[in-house]
Amino acid sequence: MPIAVHAVTPFDDQKPGTSGLRKSTRRFMEPGYLPAFVQAILECDPPKPGATLIVGGDGRFFGREAAETVIRMAAAAGYARVKVGRGALLSTPAASHLVRLIGAQGAVILSASHNPGGPDGDFGVKYNTATGGPAPESLTEAIFARSKALTEWRIETKGTLDLDRLGEVLIGDGAVEVIDPVADYADLMESLFDFGAIRALLKSDFRMRFDAMHAVTGPYATELFERRLGAPAGTVINATPLPDFGGGHPDPHPGHAPELMAAMSGPDALDFGAASDGDGDRNMIVGPGGFVVSPGDSLAILTALADRVPAYAAGVAGVARSMPTARAADRVAKTLSVDCFETPTGWKWFVSLMDAGRITLCGEESFGTGSDHVREKDGLWAVLFWLNLLAAEGIGVRDLVRRHWARFGRDAYRREDYEGLESERAEAFMQTLRGRLDEAAGLAVGPFGVVSADDFAYVDPIDGSGARAQGVRVMLTPDARITYRLSGTGSSGATLRVYLETYLSPERADADPTAELNALSAASRDFADVGSLLGRAAPSVVTG
Repeated sequence: MPIAVHAVTPFDDQKPGTSGLRKSTRRFMEPGYLPAFVQAILECDPPKPGATLIVGGDGRFFGREAAETVIRMAAAAGYARVKVGRGALLSTPAASHLVRLIGAQGAVILSASHNPGGPDGDFGVKYNTATGGPAPESLTEAIFARSKALTEWRIETKGTLDLDRLGEVLIGDGAVEVIDPVADYADLMESLFDFGAIRALLKSDFRMRFDAMHAVTGPYATELFERRLGAPAGTVINATPLPDFGGGHPDPHPGHAPELMAAMSGPDALDFGAASDGDGDRNMIVGPGGFVVSPGDSLAILTALADRVPAYAAGVAGVARSMPTARAADRVAKTLSVDCFETPTGWKWFVSLMDAGRITLCGEESFGTGSDHVREKDGLWAVLFWLNLLAAEGIGVRDLVRRHWARFGRDAYRREDYEGLESERAEAFMQTLRGRLDEAAGLAVGPFGVVSADDFAYVDPIDGSGARAQGVRVMLTPDARITYRLSGTGSSGATLRVYLETYLSPERADADPTAELNALSAASRDFADVGSLLGRAAPSVVTG
């Protein structure tokens, strides 16, 4: 029979996190593991008559094999058509756009985002719905429940598929079309921004560099910057997607982009630098001298100056940020008299706000920024937005940020990660911390006083859905904040993220915030008793 049916013993570890299911590559390669999760997706959101599914990923190891498995299982499930990026490549924002552009039922995105790749790295599967955005929690919970009850999975065996050849073939009764993964997305970008102004900027003495980190954005960035905008050849570095990302870590962070940071330092530093991550949804913006724009400042600046960009000339309806993200955008929203929403971490929480027209821009502290042009964060979109602003304002990155601080003040920010924790110990730590919140107000912690402390909960103002236990917030005086949250994007173990934020008034915005952030860091360890409860004297990684 063309459709093969395989028995499977249910897996108990297929609970999606904030951005799909992520595990080690070797776990996904175990017999039946990937098909079981895909079968659960297909049964929880079965194809409607004539439906189309989008498939693609970031080019990491095992991606091509996984793409063919997904395509054949979709055909067996009854999808009339599957569109897949050539070479199984498709950035996450491009997949979101394609879903919306053609009215697809959803997309299966094969990526572990910024996590390392290769046989000893990580792999991931994420399902996006017909909105173009990540599956809501109600659906991911249903998928997890179904994965624990599966007894079989089904796959179409008829037909031959060449993922490198553009065109259409039949797999069973379903059509599979291999498409150019770049063109539709590049056309969308050209419709949003003033390409004429950016092109003129790049033809001046302005010099830039984009680090694609051997991940999915290489072909997109080459098309946009070098072909459509006329930047010199070589503007995009590490442009070829590789299964192991060239041995690098596809995370847009100064420590993972040494070639870019070197180009942005020294007496001959370039004017503008940027990078994106594995699947193209994150961004890092860098000015001369290695000046990295914080994600909170970036969202705030894009919000404040949105009307300089053609697509947002009428201004913004509102803005949203994830709870741990710096509160810089809140101050802009107040000045603009628009709503600012604080949501749980995870892009899915922004989707209903965008669909309802309540927000235009949104962002997360982990170098994720986006707008309602798609239903995902979008790294190249953010880079083009910054280039458009630099062209419109006629000043450089650092000057644009300092001008913003002079008007709104500065939310100095740092993230401290405690990695490789035993999951049970990390959960016990959070439970202990939550048990202390009722008595926290009025306590002195170093030079700070506790104003309030809570465990963040959220109710969606559009559909009434919600989430509890999303992270502990400790509000301090003078105007400062500590947030504790366990990460949901790792593939094993647990990571405690501690977010530190202190406000500097416009008069003090240029001051070095290191001493204040160091004091806040010490206060975060004292307040939560990190040393005794986690056995850690210092964080593993410090960002900011």
